[in-house]
This record gives sequence, structure tokens and C-alpha cells, in this order.
Amino acid sequence: MKTLYTLVGIISLSILTSCGEHTHEKEEHITFIATTPLLQDTTVTKEYVCQVHAIQHIDVRALEKGYLQKIYVDEGQTVKEGQIMFRIMPILYEAEVAKAKAEVDLAEIEYRNTKILSDSNVVSKNELAMAKANLDRAKAQLELARAHLGFTEIKAPFTGIMDRFHVRVGSLLDEGELLTNLSDNSKMWVYFNVPEAEYIEYKKKELSGQQTIVDLIMANGENFMHQGIVETVEADFNNETGNIAFRATFENPEGLLRHGETGNIQMTVPFKNALIIPQKATFEILEKKYVFVIDARNIVHQREVTVAAEMPDLFVISNGLKKGDRILLEGIRKVNNGDKISYKLENPKDVIPKLKVYVE
Repeated sequence: MKTLYTLVGIISLSILTSCGEHTHEKEEHITFIATTPLLQDTTVTKEYVCQVHAIQHIDVRALEKGYLQKIYVDEGQTVKEGQIMFRIMPILYEAEVAKAKAEVDLAEIEYRNTKILSDSNVVSKNELAMAKANLDRAKAQLELARAHLGFTEIKAPFTGIMDRFHVRVGSLLDEGELLTNLSDNSKMWVYFNVPEAEYIEYKKKELSGQQTIVDLIMANGENFMHQGIVETVEADFNNETGNIAFRATFENPEGLLRHGETGNIQMTVPFKNALIIPQKATFEILEKKYVFVIDARNIVHQREVTVAAEMPDLFVISNGLKKGDRILLEGIRKVNNGDKISYKLENPKDVIPKLKVYVE
């Protein structure tokens, strides 16, 4: 009986060993799919959060102290350049003008009398000069009083749209008090931040004499009907983000865009000799991208890569790979760093159409 149990045990161990050897052999004969980066010029449409500003947006403030007598416009109304918007009670300033005018009249009489006496050599030339100086001073005071009176009528400095009122008729205004805001929305300036690498590509394009055309995606997801042109780049990079601000100008004849709106800018960025790989060849660890690179002995090595741009199903790689590197495409979750594998190498030009994308 003991011999029987021993024989059964040997047979069972033999079966288990045989099964284990069979599984290991199957895994060794898995053939993985690999490819290489595609080196080619391409363009990538990048999207940036943006802020929309009127080409002119100003505070309209009281230039003189007094009671607000009348409001000639309404909130949201389009006003023309030179149109009266507000009037501050002018009684005090009208009185100052009348007083200054009387002073001018008196100074003119004194000057004329002094000139007659001077011509007859009754008074000296110095007295005539003093009379002339008094007249000039009186005229200057009159012009100043008229200027103060003119400040009681607040006119639009340019054609634009009125914002909400911060005061009402009868309000006692201090000098410099905010009345409303005025926006010229005929053109809009749209600001967005661009990384350093894309800024360099933009400058190369600019130096070649090409304009950069951009599209604006509005808050409802629709494209604004007019395209914009990048005209200005700010002077300095933001040290914290590594970005620099671009400004695109959009024509706004229909007045659809308003100051303070937000949206997204779409800009086409060219990449020369770009290294392009499928996104499915990468994996992420702690917010960093990696690929498996296959060496000459068919051993896979984990390598970090830097993504410069993203397209549907594709990445443009700026660091970590070079032309000719063999990267694992299929089965990246079935291998570990240092594994030796069998693989089939596919041409990247054959791989990319299978991903249903097109590279320009």
C-alpha cells in the first residue's frame, strides 16, 4: 500500500511539472509588435485658454465735483465719439466763467487807458507792460474757468458701448468718481499663453514673413465667424509657468464678442523633423510618460520620454527617443523592465493608418 501511495505522488508531481513547463514555454513564444518613431515634418493644432478684451476699455470718471444733473445715455447703448453722456450741475462753473469774463473786460479797459498814456509819454513803458500782463492773466483765468465748465459735460472719447452705471441722477460726485465703463468692441484683443518651445516655432515662422492665423472657440463651443491674426508677443516669460503671452486681433463688426469673455484659441504649430509615435506605445507613472525600448539583444528597457505635442492617437516626442529606436507597440502591459522578448517590427508608416489618423 505504501508503494502505491508513493507511485501516485510521483505521477502527480510529474503532471504538475509538465504543466508548469508548458505554460512557461508558451509565454516565451509570444511575439510582440514593435515599431520605430516616424521622423517627419508635421503641424499640430494646439488649443489654449484665452481672455477676450476690447481694443479700448476705459473707466469714465467725473472730472469735477458736483451733483449729477442728467444722464443722456443708457446702459448697453452704443454711443458716438463726442456724444454727451453725463452732465454735472454747472451753476457754480458758469458763475466762475462770468466772473473771469468780467475780469478780462476790466483788464482790457485798464490796458487801453495805459497804452494811451504811454503813447503820450505820461506813464512809463513798464506800466504798460504790467497792464498787458494783467490782461493776459485775466484771459488765462477765463480759459481755465471755461475748461472747468466744459468738464461738467462728460463726452464719449471714442465710439463704444456703455457699461452699467455706478451713479444715478442727483448723486453728489467727487472729482475722479467712477461713472461707468466704455468699450470699443470694433476689434478685440485675445490673450493666451504659449509654452517656450511653441514660441520659438512661432518666431521662426514670423521671421520667414508668414502670419499666424488663429481660430477662436467661443464659450458655447462654436467657432467665431472671423479668424484672428497674432500680432503681438509680450516681452517676458513667466518664470513660474514657462509661458509667454500672445495677443491675437479679431475683427468684430457684428459686435458679438464683448470685453471680458473667455474661450479657447486654436493655433496651428509647425514641427520640423518631428519624432512621432503612437500614444498606445506609452504608459504613465506618476504623471511621467514612458516607453519600452528594445535593445540589440531583444531586451526591453523602460525609458522616460517628453511629449512636445499631442494629436489624436499620436505624440510628438521632444526628448527621450531618436530615429531608429525600436519601441514596443503591443503588449506593453505584459512585459517588465529587463525582459527578453520576441517581436515583429512594423514600419511606422504602416502603423499610423491603422490608428485612423493622418499626419500632414
